[in-house]
Amino acid sequence: MNAAQLEIRTEGGGTILCFTGPLTARAIAPLWSRALATAKAPTPLTLDLAQAEMIDTSGAALLLAIERAHDHTITWHGLTDAQTKLLTQLRAALPQGAPIMPAPATIVRRSLWRTLLIRVGFFGETILATLALPRKLRFLRGAEFFRLADRAGTQAVPLVAMMGFLIGMILAFQSAIPMRQFGAEIYVAALVAISLFRELGPLLAAVILAGRTGSAFAAELGTMRVNEEVDALVTMGVDPETMLVIPRMAAAMLVMPALTLGIDIAGLLGMGFVMMILGFPPDAVIGQVQMATSPHDLLLGLFKSLVFGAAIGLIGCRAGLTAGGGPRAVGEAATSAVVGGIVAIILLDGLFAVIFYRLGL
Repeated sequence: MNAAQLEIRTEGGGTILCFTGPLTARAIAPLWSRALATAKAPTPLTLDLAQAEMIDTSGAALLLAIERAHDHTITWHGLTDAQTKLLTQLRAALPQGAPIMPAPATIVRRSLWRTLLIRVGFFGETILATLALPRKLRFLRGAEFFRLADRAGTQAVPLVAMMGFLIGMILAFQSAIPMRQFGAEIYVAALVAISLFRELGPLLAAVILAGRTGSAFAAELGTMRVNEEVDALVTMGVDPETMLVIPRMAAAMLVMPALTLGIDIAGLLGMGFVMMILGFPPDAVIGQVQMATSPHDLLLGLFKSLVFGAAIGLIGCRAGLTAGGGPRAVGEAATSAVVGGIVAIILLDGLFAVIFYRLGL
């Protein structure tokens, strides 16, 4: 079989592509780039196929590529009826123009908007499920609630105690260094106590809860989503918000004040240990704590911890129930729960700081 040949001629201000020989898959490869480069010229173009012995689908694809590369009308010469029919069928099968891809900024805006809608929608569904809870008490399971509370609270006590004790020691040592310059080391006890009651106790307990329990909620519910267990609950007429979300939020809210109180006590013990090392008797330390703090400070911290617990439980459940498919969905849901929970408690803590300051609390 003879090889395909391409002759390029210029006549009357236009370009003529004259093909000779078989336009088949094996024969047209050397001609492809040269033909397309010529077709991009803005001059009128004529395709002369009178000497083309045979055209298969690969040859027709070359001709249509030339047609698309040329921005103006193409004059066809020498086509048989069968070749014209082949080109028509192939032209109809090809996509009409390349899809318009959105700009990266548009993709980011759409992704952020979709994420915001998912989170706001989930928050709204949780509120509606809470309001409708009296009519759906049959979906709640007491044993499941106590299991969740045990995992979130009781099993976290050793970590909370260790964290609180170490934080109390660190604050006491770091505060004693500048206080020593003014001979006011005794006031370290008051400084640490106020910091623990109003700020660090709720914040550290929330970070622990987000890392342990929020990620566990997301992983558990994400696995149920991937295994289509949540869809099965919906098919059976069970409300997933009532059965899966509300018990976890309630468990997180229940254990958060207890964890916060545990960090406060452990932190005071750590601070007291440091103060004893510095030579202050326990009575003096206790007296400073009693003078500097009041039940009001402790209650503010416990209230903040209650709100933090609700936010962590909600975010963990949202990350799990909105997980996608595939093997990475559960890990991504757990990561989203931890990151989202920590960011949320920091934002809420900043909001509480402004509100308490404006109210003089």
